Amino acid sequence: MEGHDKAYLKAALAEAKKGLQTGGIPIGSVLVHQGDIIGRGHNKRVQQQSVTLHGEMDALENAGRQPATVYRHSVLYTTLSPCPMCTGAILLYGIPKVVIGENTNFMGAEEHLRANGVEVVVVNDAECIRMMQDFIKSEPHLWHEDIGEEN
Repeated sequence: MEGHDKAYLKAALAEAKKGLQTGGIPIGSVLVHQGDIIGRGHNKRVQQQSVTLHGEMDALENAGRQPATVYRHSVLYTTLSPCPMCTGAILLYGIPKVVIGENTNFMGAEEHLRANGVEVVVVNDAECIRMMQDFIKSEPHLWHEDIGEEN
């Protein structure tokens, strides 16, 4: 992973930590356009009682309205593999590249992204993996509620 990718993933990780510190699910994301972070977000489903504010959706929301060309020249960094809803937003806005912190705790719709021409880079960052493993272990009810799975 290149140096700038590490810095942006670190920013997404900082967002995930904000989510955890405020009682939510530790998933963070940043949207980067031409080297600038234009949107930051973290999962706020618990904090705002929202069914849609996943980390990626929050980053897109916080980027505000953008021309289509901005999205088509942006990269989305996220600490966890994007779910189908977030994948749909990535495809809707034509974001060409997604850098994923980890997909060992949850495999999202990565193949759907690839099948639609999105470059997908999976880092499997140790801190992202550990943070999500710890969360799933300590808050299984929140995890299963958010992701819709039960063991």
